[in-house]
Amino acid sequence: MKTLSLVVPCYNEEESIPLFYRTVSKVIDTMNTPTQTVTPEYIFVDDGSSDQTLAEMKTLHQAHPETVHFRSFSRNFGKESALAAGLQATTGDLIAVMDVDLQDPPELLPQMFQLIENDGYDCVGTIQKERKGQSKLRAFLSSSFYRVINRISDVRIEPNARDYRLMTRQFVDTVLDLPEFNRFSKGIFSWVGFKTTYLTYESQPRAAGTTHWNLRQLFSYSIEGIIDFSNAPLRLATWVGSISFFLSLIGLIFVVVRALTVGGAVAGWPSLVVIVLLIGGIQLFCLGILGQYINKIYLETKHRPKYIVREEK
Repeated sequence: MKTLSLVVPCYNEEESIPLFYRTVSKVIDTMNTPTQTVTPEYIFVDDGSSDQTLAEMKTLHQAHPETVHFRSFSRNFGKESALAAGLQATTGDLIAVMDVDLQDPPELLPQMFQLIENDGYDCVGTIQKERKGQSKLRAFLSSSFYRVINRISDVRIEPNARDYRLMTRQFVDTVLDLPEFNRFSKGIFSWVGFKTTYLTYESQPRAAGTTHWNLRQLFSYSIEGIIDFSNAPLRLATWVGSISFFLSLIGLIFVVVRALTVGGAVAGWPSLVVIVLLIGGIQLFCLGILGQYINKIYLETKHRPKYIVREEK
C-alpha cells in the first residue's frame, strides 16, 4: 500500500475546492488494482483567503476526516510559504504538488506514479505548453525569463515548468532541509538534483474562479528567482561601475589635454549636467542591485517563520 499526499495551496478558491476533490478522487480510484492500493492524503493550505475557502476545507475534512486535512494561515504569506507548509505536513510515501484550479490535469497522476515506481525516478515534473488565450506580451516575458535565468544561473530550470510534480519522500525531505526564508520552488526543486523527468501537457482552462497573478506579481516573482539563484546582477553592477569609471577617466584626460593645447575650459553646461545625471543614475542602479541582495540577507538573518498557522486539522 502506498500513501499519496497531495499538497494544494489555495487563495480565494472556494468554488474550485469541491471540484478539485471530486476530480482527483476519481483519478486516484483508477490507480488502485488488485496488487496495488493507493491511499490519498489531501493537504489543503489556506493562504489567508478572504472568501469561504476555509469553510470549504472544513466541510471536506468533516466528511473525510482520515484523508482530508487543512492548514490555515493567519494572513496571506504567499504561494511559496503555502507550498512549504503543505510539504511539511505530508506523511505520504509519494507527494504531489497541485494547483486547485485543475489547470494541472490530475489524469497525469497515474503515469507520474508509474514512472517513479517502475522507472526509478525521484521526481516527475510537468511542462505546460503555451497557454490558450495568453497574451503575446505575457508569453514573451515568460520565455525571456527562462532564457535569462538559465544563462546566468548554475541551476537549469526547465522552461514553462509548473509546480505540479510528483516526488518521493526522500526528495521532499531534502527540499525541506533547505532552511532559507526566501524560497523559489522551481529553482529549489532543480537545485536538489535527483533523477528527474518531465511530462508535457496541453494548457487547461481554470475549473472555476479567476487567476490571482498579474504581470506585476509575475515580474516580481521572476526577480526573486534571479536573485535567489544567481549573482549575475552583482557582476553586472561591477561591470557597469568599471565601464563608467573608465569612460570618466578618458573624459578627464581629454579635458586636461584640451586645456593644455587649446586653452580654456570645455564649454557646455547642459552636457555637463547630463553627464552628472548619467553617472548618478548608474550609481543608484548599482546600489539598487546591491540593496536587493542586502534585503535578502536581512530577511534571512531575522529568522522569522515562513508562515504562521492559525488553524489546522
